[in-house]
Amino acid sequence: MTQRKHHGGAFKTRVAVEAIAGHKTVNEIASAYAIHPSLVGKWKAEALARLPEALSDGRKVKADRGPRREARLYEEIGRLRMEVEYLKKKLGLCPSSSVEG
Repeated sequence: MTQRKHHGGAFKTRVAVEAIAGHKTVNEIASAYAIHPSLVGKWKAEALARLPEALSDGRKVKADRGPRREARLYEEIGRLRMEVEYLKKKLGLCPSSSVEG
């Protein structure tokens, strides 16, 4: 029984870049690296699909996340406060319906 080879990211990148460059055929690349030709095509497609994300402006992405993240955190704070109030009422720690906080 033969174990499968696990190729690292650097190896896959090297193969994908060579395939994208187009100087050799898929079969030539596959035989040079001793892999199946379908892997060359698969890794090339993955690389081309992920390139726009990898080369996008990170500053813009972080700026877009700010308000949404802040709103999500405030929502969670509100939910947690309500849980604390409920638990205090259940345990009889606060006699009135309003909780200081």
